[in-house]
Amino acid sequence: MRRNPLQFVVGFVTDHSRITIAVMLLLTVVAGAGATMIEAPPDQQLASDAPAQEKLDYISEQYDTGDSDVETVSVYVRDTDGNVLSKGALVDVLEYEQRIASNASVARSLADGRGTTSVAGLVGARLAGDPSASAERRLTALRSADATEVRSAVRATLASDSDGLSLMPASYEPRTASAESTRVVVHFAADARSDAGTEPEAVLHRAALSESDGGDREYFMLTGPATEDFGKRTVVDNLELIGPLALLLILLTLAFAYRDLPDLLVGMTGVLLTLVWMFGLIGWLGVPFGSAGIVAPILLIGLSIDYGIHVFMRYREERAASPDLGVRSSMRRGLRGVGVALALVTLTTAIGFLANLTNSLGSIRQLTLATALGVVAALIVFVTIVPALKVELDALLDRLLGDRNIPPIGAAGGRLTRFLTAGVTAARISAVGVVLVAVVAGASGAYASTELDRELGTYPDEPADWKQDLPDPVGIEEYPFLERNSYVRSNYRATGADYSPAQILVEGEVTDPETLERIDTATARLSDSEAAYRRADGSVPIRTPLTVMDRVAARDDSFASVYRAADTNGDGVPDRHLERVYDALFGSAPDQASTVVERDQDGYRSVRVVVPMRQSSDDRDVAATMYGGAEPIDEAADLSATATGDSVIREVQGDRLTSNIFATLVVSLVAIVALLAGIYRLTEGRASLGVVTVLPVALVVTWVLAGMWLLSVPLTMFTALMISLAIGLGVDYSIHVTERFAQEFGAVADPFQALETTVVGTGGALLGSTGTTVGAFATLSLATFPGLRQMGLMVGLALLLSFVASVFVLPSLLVLWARAVGLDAGTAASRATGAAEGTD
Repeated sequence: MRRNPLQFVVGFVTDHSRITIAVMLLLTVVAGAGATMIEAPPDQQLASDAPAQEKLDYISEQYDTGDSDVETVSVYVRDTDGNVLSKGALVDVLEYEQRIASNASVARSLADGRGTTSVAGLVGARLAGDPSASAERRLTALRSADATEVRSAVRATLASDSDGLSLMPASYEPRTASAESTRVVVHFAADARSDAGTEPEAVLHRAALSESDGGDREYFMLTGPATEDFGKRTVVDNLELIGPLALLLILLTLAFAYRDLPDLLVGMTGVLLTLVWMFGLIGWLGVPFGSAGIVAPILLIGLSIDYGIHVFMRYREERAASPDLGVRSSMRRGLRGVGVALALVTLTTAIGFLANLTNSLGSIRQLTLATALGVVAALIVFVTIVPALKVELDALLDRLLGDRNIPPIGAAGGRLTRFLTAGVTAARISAVGVVLVAVVAGASGAYASTELDRELGTYPDEPADWKQDLPDPVGIEEYPFLERNSYVRSNYRATGADYSPAQILVEGEVTDPETLERIDTATARLSDSEAAYRRADGSVPIRTPLTVMDRVAARDDSFASVYRAADTNGDGVPDRHLERVYDALFGSAPDQASTVVERDQDGYRSVRVVVPMRQSSDDRDVAATMYGGAEPIDEAADLSATATGDSVIREVQGDRLTSNIFATLVVSLVAIVALLAGIYRLTEGRASLGVVTVLPVALVVTWVLAGMWLLSVPLTMFTALMISLAIGLGVDYSIHVTERFAQEFGAVADPFQALETTVVGTGGALLGSTGTTVGAFATLSLATFPGLRQMGLMVGLALLLSFVASVFVLPSLLVLWARAVGLDAGTAASRATGAAEGTD
């Protein structure tokens, strides 16, 4: 009889185990060498083809949004018990600016003529009587002025219409001389800073730390080295706390599953080799691997542990059934029995992840490829070198210690056996009832999926008190960065070269008489939003063509006359001759005009509305505010208004993330159904068996979504991956049960008897695998990163639900399937004859 490729591999591995080990170790070295060639992923933007992104790109090209060749970095100065606008504080700030400017690296990187901007510098220039006064003259003027003169200069500098207000927190009252914080803005030339790397910001960071050490005021940054230091610290803290605990739980659960130290060591060797192969294949094939890819090895650890347990438990079953068979023959039979399932699991799990190639988020696509390669690596390792090592080690130990016939999980009877066979017992009572309960639960999950919150990322949390009380090195101290970041987000407007504020681009006939009136209506609506950044006096510093015109008219009588003449009803808003008004605005203040009005050789093409938002505002609230503000403008026949900005685009990303998840779900399920239907049509003569195998997977996905809703877990990039995990692992578990059932039903006529053998043998292996992986991922619930906690929670939930669906629901589906296709004792007998021909 001609053997299939799997039988050939199994036969070679068990008969020539030493050759297999030598060849696989050599190939592992070759494959692992590829890890040195892993490339970082390119920057990709999920919403790059969305209208909001297109309009934002258009604005950056057509409008004066700042110096494109200048990058800004903010240093915050805070004194919650004092006054950062006092003479002493302002002198300290100017001295800090002088110190950083005297550093060679910083000096080379500063933008020409810009240097630093601060309230201290503006007040010093006012006291010196020269806006262009040097830093030394400003400091001298500040030092020589008395406290009364400084207070007067501060009040005049920070008037209601002053640009200096952007350096102050929202709580600051204009024209007062007291505040608890301010910020210094350092202007770097983009090219020079790029050449200098991170050193200029590092100088600022070190100077801020030095200034804060022992001083009355704290200086801090929230970018560059400050963020990097915070990130490194949180990673180390989490690893020190979670790593040992995760390893301990894995070893404890594996000890329960294997109950044998040699098996435990061989299994963990297989896990390590799988990771080496995965990273090697990623490098050789040029698959980009970024920060999101860290999920891949975590998932592969769980999957490879699962593979190992199935191989070892089936081997133990064969040895227990035929004690005289010997090590090699037992492994040959066991690997043949489980090998088909492992191959199918690899194919379907890879498909489940590869379906994410439809995702618009580049990091998810890269992670998808990495994980799919890892799944293939796991199959290679656990059907070759792992069984070969097991054969050699058991043969040696049997010679030294005698027969080591260890029973598989669940085979000893008692409560564990009764637990594993509960699904078969329920199927005997009412298979239809079990399926109906499962379907009703799934329907609730489908509804829950529409109610999930969405997030694209978040900072870690402050460690709980008990974590801070732990001894070093596992104890975690508080993170000053988090409190400072929260303060700034609550009190300051976002700035910086990489920040794009919420805004509305108005295109079309912008010289139409109604244009500015509609913008005025939109401005009033936007100002009422709770998401908008509000000063202490309650005003929202929105920038529109009207606000710019008001400021220019206040100092330019010539423009003011044109501005007022265009207002026919006295409401302060021009409603005629808008082209003449725009012309006068560009004639009087071209730099200011170009920030809100677009002009080319053909006339006026667009205008824009810029709305400062509280940094702590939710992206969904910001987007809703901007969409609402665009409505009164967009209703005009000759105008179109598009909301854009970072928050709006992130909300678009969230919408796409949601739609991509369901597209992935449909694509992966359809592909897996087609694959399994085809395979079971060839191997069992029943394509419908493949469909039945996938049904529990669809249930698991909906159950996971219901669990996310019940546990208030938002939809993030990481939790989105759990959908793929639910499909991949759900199919994994279902295939193992179905494939074992098909084998057992080939030898007996009673489907319940076949199912009992299946859930005790294969179900026991699934229990060990589930316990091990859930235990490992459960430790992530201790992480300070919400994303990691959520991922750990969802992986554990997906695994538990996959186990429940496979061991307690799938048996009822298989019973109903057997009845529906009319399998009888005669059919079973003929199948048993065919099965016997393939045994040893």
